[in-house]
Amino acid sequence: MDRSPPPRAALQKQYLIAYNGLSALLWSILLGRVLLLLGLAGPRHVHAGVGQYAQWTQTVAVLEILHSAFRNPPLPAPPFHPCARPLTTPSPGAPTGLVRSPLLTTTIQVFSRVLLVWGIVAPWPAATGPSPFYSGMLLAWAVTEVIRYSYFVANLRGDGDVPPALVWLRYNTFYVLYPLGIGCEMGCVYLASRAARSRATKLLLWDVLVLYVPAGYVMYTHMMKQRRKVIRGKQPERRRGG
Repeated sequence: MDRSPPPRAALQKQYLIAYNGLSALLWSILLGRVLLLLGLAGPRHVHAGVGQYAQWTQTVAVLEILHSAFRNPPLPAPPFHPCARPLTTPSPGAPTGLVRSPLLTTTIQVFSRVLLVWGIVAPWPAATGPSPFYSGMLLAWAVTEVIRYSYFVANLRGDGDVPPALVWLRYNTFYVLYPLGIGCEMGCVYLASRAARSRATKLLLWDVLVLYVPAGYVMYTHMMKQRRKVIRGKQPERRRGG
């Protein structure tokens, strides 16, 4: 029996399943805690209950920048087989990444959120934490991430065969969740700018607010493009099935 170690691709797949599964669990816990606190105590107590947990849960996502930046060596050409299924991986000789997510959009999303929890909320918790903006931001993030990471796990485990309900959630809920999250993030930055004492800090925070316009546009249009690709990919299947 061949007891050689599994190929690199299999190890990477198992790592990504574990990472996305753990992330889905962490964000599910955060979502449940935020909803519980909102129901029992209101938004003023959300930061005290989940602030540090939210910080570290979001910080874990810094790994996703490395996932997008990582590049494998070129793939060798597989042996020809007349009954083989068409390849869905990059063509032989092309560099392959650990994930397909574009580095730019991944960096924008992760960096902006890390900035929010460590650079905006943490220095001015009294101004930002009790605000509904903070609770709304965490809700938008948590729902988005539970869907996103669950989608990735299903996609990896099913070799691209994802339950239709999860596909619909992944590529439709962002229409509401992205504007909600971005609006609440901007609200937190605005409250922090009011609480900041130095003029230089206030100006810096206002600059951050201005940057939200192009960054939000990039993120939103990226998801719209992804949605169009998925819909186009499903159409032939519907025609064949009908």
